[in-house]
Amino acid sequence: MLNRIILIGRLTRDPELRYTPAGVAVTQFTLAVDRNFTGQNGEREADFIPVVTWRQLAETCANYLRKGRLTAVEGRIQIRNYENNEGKRVYVTEVIADNVRFLESSQNREGGNTSGGASVPEEPAFGGGGNSGRGNSNNVSRNNNNNNQDPFSGDGKPIDISDDDLPF
Repeated sequence: MLNRIILIGRLTRDPELRYTPAGVAVTQFTLAVDRNFTGQNGEREADFIPVVTWRQLAETCANYLRKGRLTAVEGRIQIRNYENNEGKRVYVTEVIADNVRFLESSQNREGGNTSGGASVPEEPAFGGGGNSGRGNSNNVSRNNNNNNQDPFSGDGKPIDISDDDLPF
């Protein structure tokens, strides 16, 4: 049996963080996922899929996800039911996520300003701060520029490799 789903979409509202009576964190949010086709009126339609996360993942989502953020969710589909106040049986289909990826930074989305809450570091910090950290950062970016060159770009010259260097 296999019950696996992967979705990419945008949050329709900020996640809601709650705690169970046992103290377990649970977060709920809705993901708007575009359909691959347009409707009769020529506009692209979307599905609005409820997502639930638990424990540490729930707290992380509540801290870093915001309305409109592009997000990937991996998990399983769960269908549960309950009896409402009127005595009718209500069925709920939702995705129980075990992996959530933030596909765009909050800085890209908000023009460099974070609006409340914690911010996710976009790149690792180097050095111990102050001028020494700044110097280390410059060294790292200078090294990255050298590493970004195309290793397969030759000037049309043959590569000198002996048969002993080949793995086959």
